[in-house]
Amino acid sequence: MLIRTFRKKRKSKLTAQILAAALSLVMLSQGTWAADGAAPDVTPDSSSPVPSSASAKPNSTVSAGDFGELKALIEAQSEELRQISTQLKEQQAKTQALEDELAATKPVAGVVATPLAISESVTAPVVGQIPAAASPAGPSASGAAQPRNQVQTPQDLSNRVGNLEQRLTTFGPFTFSGDFRLREEPFFGGPANQSLDQNRERFRLRFNVNAKLNNDFSGGFTLASGDVNDPTTTNQTVTGFFSRKAIAIDRAYVSYTPTSFKPLTLTGGKFSYPWYNTELTWDKDLNPEGIAEALAWDVHSLPALKKFAIIGFQLPFAQVAGVSTTNQSLVSSVVYGGQVQTTWQLLPRVKFGAYSGLYNWHNADPIALALAKANAKNPQTPLTGVLPLGTGNTVQNSIVTTTATNVVTVAGTSYSTGVTNITNAQFASKFALSDSLARFDVNTPSDKWPVSFIGDYVQNMEACANVKNILTAPANTTSIHYTQSTNFACNSRERRGYWGEAQVGRAQKTGDWQFDYARIFIEREAVLSNFDYSDIRQGSNVTQHRVMAIYEAHPNVQLSFTALIGRPLNFNSTTAAQPWLKRLQFDAIYTF
Repeated sequence: MLIRTFRKKRKSKLTAQILAAALSLVMLSQGTWAADGAAPDVTPDSSSPVPSSASAKPNSTVSAGDFGELKALIEAQSEELRQISTQLKEQQAKTQALEDELAATKPVAGVVATPLAISESVTAPVVGQIPAAASPAGPSASGAAQPRNQVQTPQDLSNRVGNLEQRLTTFGPFTFSGDFRLREEPFFGGPANQSLDQNRERFRLRFNVNAKLNNDFSGGFTLASGDVNDPTTTNQTVTGFFSRKAIAIDRAYVSYTPTSFKPLTLTGGKFSYPWYNTELTWDKDLNPEGIAEALAWDVHSLPALKKFAIIGFQLPFAQVAGVSTTNQSLVSSVVYGGQVQTTWQLLPRVKFGAYSGLYNWHNADPIALALAKANAKNPQTPLTGVLPLGTGNTVQNSIVTTTATNVVTVAGTSYSTGVTNITNAQFASKFALSDSLARFDVNTPSDKWPVSFIGDYVQNMEACANVKNILTAPANTTSIHYTQSTNFACNSRERRGYWGEAQVGRAQKTGDWQFDYARIFIEREAVLSNFDYSDIRQGSNVTQHRVMAIYEAHPNVQLSFTALIGRPLNFNSTTAAQPWLKRLQFDAIYTF
């Protein structure tokens, strides 16, 4: 409507200008003829009215110079009219294109309304939203109400949607975000009895709240789906007879970075990793608990070294009461560790990172006991071993387990009642992991296709060092018999792990692709096998391939495919190697 009004006003103005020019020309022409005493070549139409000004001043004269000046003015005006006509045609073309684009953005039946449509239909203000100020021009001069469906440019629509999303994701010092992932996951191959063959659906839901409390303090928390007893995954398998699924605290932390000493950062609570790692040693879904310290400096004085950092952390993971009659105090199990980090600019397009860390699992045996109880199958007392610690992988570290079996003794002969209880479980190894990583990042001429290479080497410096500390089984009684068993023999030479990975592309903007290949090789005692990559064939004593492809379909939607192909290592075995287990993951991820 505004465009039609503009067109009418423009046409009226042009018409008035043309008529004024014509009238001036006639008046001046008659004055010239009177002064010269000669008639023009073309006789004027007798029906044409003669301007009154001409008859009132018959003796007025106009010089030839004045007539030339007027002619030049008329030609300039004609040129201006031609330019205005060209601009009008261009404006008409733009208007038609805009109308076509707006028509294409109208909601289609069956499609969920866009945030813009929601904002227009809801009259109540959004929490934290400042009402728009009245137009400085006020109401229209005619007093008519302004139409609600005024034409908006695509930039206007984008700004409105962006402003709405910003208001919905922030409230005071808090910011909100999250993601939902839907996964289809078939398994095939592996053991000859097909015990791992399956096809399952899983989902993951995470909701994040972060806050910048002031210049020194920040914090936040995350709620996530998944088995609360398995720290290495937030996936929830679709099963359980439609039962409700758990949501638990996945992170809750506070960080302190003093403005008086910005290199320092202190973090406490349950937080994401402050050190660099791969899933050779730590699963990416695990969030450690405890305290972490970081000192980081950006280096500008050296030509190649760009950043230097030192990370320290103390991560308690268990407390177990003593069994001595004189000392039953709680004994803590803690990971003590640290990492030195350096970043180097080797070439204008080549960056290199080197990271060296140590993870010392002090008093790790409570993990073995929790895993043993979780895996115990006792039909007589089914609630005894209800998952004190779950794991996505089968445990492969060497563990010695002590089991108590209730018996009934009749005439000197003992008969088992079928009731058993695991009284102790200990690792044959201690775990002091030396972890060295290197990463090359290459920026190619195309921003969409960067290249990265990642290498990780880990060695357990205390493989099989806990054998001497394993407690012997208690003596049998008339009501309880004790037995000990070992799942795998411990070999101190099997203490190394390797990770090699190559990435091409990125997954940041709509239309981006990223491709990734990783080769993984982990010996039995190299790592704690229930805290590393939970999706591989097994936590250690494994050889594994991983292939990934990621496509950024939308700023908020990512599609990915992962193929995991692995099997157990077959060191010093007289039996044939187990077939490869193929595990495929088809993911659709929506972020908000």
